[in-house]
Amino acid sequence: MIILCFSSKFKNAGLIIIVSAIIIGIYFPSRHARHYSCVKNENVLDSLYYEQKMAHHNLKNCNYEDVVFMPGNDISIEDVSDEKIYLKPLPGGEYLPTQCSPLLKSAIIVPYRDRPKQLKTFLNYMHHFLQKQKLHYRIFIVDQKNENLFNRAKLLNIGAKLAMKYGFPCLVLHDIDLIPLNYANIYACSNTPRHMSSSLDTFRYNLPYLTIFGGAVAILSEQFKTINGMSNLFEGWGGEDDDLYKRLIEHGLIPCRFCPSISKYTMLLHKKNRKTSESRFNLLKKSTQRSKFDGLNTLNDNFTIEVESLFTHIIVS
Repeated sequence: MIILCFSSKFKNAGLIIIVSAIIIGIYFPSRHARHYSCVKNENVLDSLYYEQKMAHHNLKNCNYEDVVFMPGNDISIEDVSDEKIYLKPLPGGEYLPTQCSPLLKSAIIVPYRDRPKQLKTFLNYMHHFLQKQKLHYRIFIVDQKNENLFNRAKLLNIGAKLAMKYGFPCLVLHDIDLIPLNYANIYACSNTPRHMSSSLDTFRYNLPYLTIFGGAVAILSEQFKTINGMSNLFEGWGGEDDDLYKRLIEHGLIPCRFCPSISKYTMLLHKKNRKTSESRFNLLKKSTQRSKFDGLNTLNDNFTIEVESLFTHIIVS
């Protein structure tokens, strides 16, 4: 009886230790890449790529110090879904400030399929957010209408190719369910590719791993062309962001980040019913070998364009 009693106690103690280890491994923040180099807040403006230096249309150049160093830049998560006030953009979701001449011009490219509630929240919020930043911007929603597995990277390639055709020097590649929580997180390109969403609430505002380059990122059009965009082969969830990071490193494009106080995001709630990319691990093994013949230069034209009031709708069949 005594032996059995001790045996039972040891089993229970072992189970407690195992469960505790699992909980700590999942939830303890130190498992994340908590400390990473970032652009200091006072250097944010110096890190940006400016499209032009001279004022146009007899307007003064926009002053972005007012945006980055404005008091009360943080936005409460509770305010995200509130109805926002913004000026009606031009057809296709394009906006140019009228009070000053913008020095920053960005295409916001969003891969999308069948999330109308999130789309409504995103558009309402982002038009307000981007106008407050005094940007010249246009929102492109790239909508996959076929029954194939969701191909996020291919949709981003299609949107990027059209945005570059429209003359946008900066591409912001952005998931529909991510919402920025600080106005100082300027939606423009830095001189090097930038991981924008490095402080996300679903990760307890910690960086999951140092080489992550997904969610919301900004990259110059010329840099995106240099790496031949993203791979078109990742059907299903996962892998395409890691493949993109490898392409950047191959070409000496080391990503940067703004500091966590600026790079805060919240993720909109949604039912996660995502099928993983079964081939992602094999594809990642040969990322650099494929990059020259898998990307922007291998896209087909199986899409149509509809100009909506709040966005440019790219329908991929």
